Amino acid sequence: MSDGFPDFIKALPVPDSPVDMRAHIVPNEYCTPMFYEIDKDVEVPEHVHGAQWGVVLEGEMEMTIGGETRTYRRGDTYTVPAGVTHITRIRGGYRGIDVFADADRYLPKKETTP
Repeated sequence: MSDGFPDFIKALPVPDSPVDMRAHIVPNEYCTPMFYEIDKDVEVPEHVHGAQWGVVLEGEMEMTIGGETRTYRRGDTYTVPAGVTHITRIRGGYRGIDVFADADRYLPKKETTP
């Protein structure tokens, strides 16, 4: 895996997500762009939300979108239409960018004080 994202991306808010990943989002009123890296294999169980577009920067993942399974690798893009059920299996060493049509798909994690 390369050196990852530049410092200005790493300075963006971290999303509140149950998925084991290093991720940063750009909260705004229009959509949710997310830059993320995954070190270990992860499976995101079947779920549904608004439209999603993404690009694989490094690594490999398999998505089942509306019952059709496909593997995506570096340089591939994918689209999940709004309301379509999908499952994602991401292999460790992955880096990508996703943009969710839902502006509230991921919200910034609230900081906790020790």
